[in-house]
Amino acid sequence: MKQSWWVSFALVLTLTAALPAHAQKFQPKSIQFTGDPEYSHEEMMAAAGLKAGETLTYADMNDVSKKLMATGVFASLLFKFDGQDLVFQLTPEDPLYPVRIVNLPLTPGKDLDAKLHAALPLYHGKVPAEGGLNEQVRAALEQMLTTQGLKARVVATPGTNGGAHGAGWIGYSITLPQVRPDVTKLDGVSASLADGVQQVLKDAEKDAYDTSATEQNLVQAIALFYQDRGYPAVKVEAARAGAPTEAFEAIRIPFSVAVDEGRFYKLGTVTVPAGSPLTQADADKLLTNKGMHLQPGEKLRGLLGAVKTGYGTKGYLDCKVALKPSYDEAADTVNYTITAEPGPVFHLAYVKFENVGDNLRRVLMRNWPMMPGDAFNEPFAADYLLHLTAADPKLGEALRGTVEMMSTTTDQQTHDVNVVIRIEKP
Repeated sequence: MKQSWWVSFALVLTLTAALPAHAQKFQPKSIQFTGDPEYSHEEMMAAAGLKAGETLTYADMNDVSKKLMATGVFASLLFKFDGQDLVFQLTPEDPLYPVRIVNLPLTPGKDLDAKLHAALPLYHGKVPAEGGLNEQVRAALEQMLTTQGLKARVVATPGTNGGAHGAGWIGYSITLPQVRPDVTKLDGVSASLADGVQQVLKDAEKDAYDTSATEQNLVQAIALFYQDRGYPAVKVEAARAGAPTEAFEAIRIPFSVAVDEGRFYKLGTVTVPAGSPLTQADADKLLTNKGMHLQPGEKLRGLLGAVKTGYGTKGYLDCKVALKPSYDEAADTVNYTITAEPGPVFHLAYVKFENVGDNLRRVLMRNWPMMPGDAFNEPFAADYLLHLTAADPKLGEALRGTVEMMSTTTDQQTHDVNVVIRIEKP
């Protein structure tokens, strides 16, 4: 990060020859900050460590400039003093990055932002990529944990949004010790399902704690357990419950979980959308397959995935599918209708094979069935080597031990798909 600052010290004063200008003391009638409306006058005065009416030397003004530049929130700074007014002209740093609390046992939001702002007047929820205010926020968060009795090292790392190049946000996280959830209170679980729920929680507690996701992950994991077993109307709530503790070389974040199980329903009919690539007969066959020892919810998820995959073979890469339940209380049955929003059809623009020799590349291209402009069959492309080697055992032997790594780039305007398939040896 390139930063610079300049100084203008124009004094409309008569200076004595015996005392250099840099040692003279001056009392500005006003102190002003211009060029960056993001910060109030009060915030700038606090960040600069200045007070109205105080006397300053040239060296003091110079030190204030260095202090403000060191925050990293300004790209450049110019100060001028004409004997009456001290003016700091600021150029904001662009970009600054939003802050994300990754796994700290703190609650993101207005209260935490207010505490950080009270300690760091220029903190408005964004920090530079490194140093300055970034480091000050890291240190402040680490100190907050210390006041809770937690010994942890907080680090700041850049994160990206949607594959964007460079930083999209700055995440603050604990590297050591590990941070994990700990469900300390569980209500509403019947005796017949208690062991299963406890196993779900045991598995969840092995996962790393995530400030923004753990609560919802606990809800989803328990709800999925019930839905698989015929309780589609289950309701689950999870919330932080108490102060974090250090145990077994980890920081434990306590949670309480409350379950409203609802009632058991037998799985009835499941209707696929009209025009679905997966026919109703195929769907019924999947649901009644006795060779697959699956829970009702597992069958439903498999069927939903099969419908989505079917649309994917026709180029509907953005297809959204969902289940709409209908309860028959008298028959203790729940019936489902699968809804689908196919979206646009995506077409192949080009395919390229990487990490292969010329001879193998020619074989792969010769057998590739999709031409530019064809609807892009995503499931087939993802398993192209499996299809090819099944039809050609000799080629399969040559490719033994390799895996297909496919990456796609889609254009949401033209709905074109560029495909790169890389052959790797794990």
